[in-house]
Amino acid sequence: MIDVALNRGEHPKPAGLLLDALEQRPGTGFLAWHTVSNFYYLVSPARGRIGPTEFVLDVLNFVNVAPTTTEDLRLTAQLKMKDFDDAMQVAAAVACRADVIATRNTRDLPRNPIRAETPKAVLQELA
Repeated sequence: MIDVALNRGEHPKPAGLLLDALEQRPGTGFLAWHTVSNFYYLVSPARGRIGPTEFVLDVLNFVNVAPTTTEDLRLTAQLKMKDFDDAMQVAAAVACRADVIATRNTRDLPRNPIRAETPKAVLQELA
């Protein structure tokens, strides 16, 4: 979502196409609760307050927030990962029984309960 909103390099195209594919399959995509605050924190300096909020609200028309609990946060702490934010992503994916995590950051998500693939690779799987 961040790549699409900020139009970063070559990354917005596959990410945008993946969002388009998820829009055609409402309810099949999820995002972690904390992703929204990270998105807002990174996008609002460039796009102002209204743009990121509208973007998220639009995405929420077809993507759900992963339902997480205290137990999911405990799982986050138990995962042997360098980055707590990445561990939260994995725990949210486990919570919603995801098949895959779509991210450009696949190298920071090795050997997890949920495999990580680039948006382009996930898009190819959906085809």
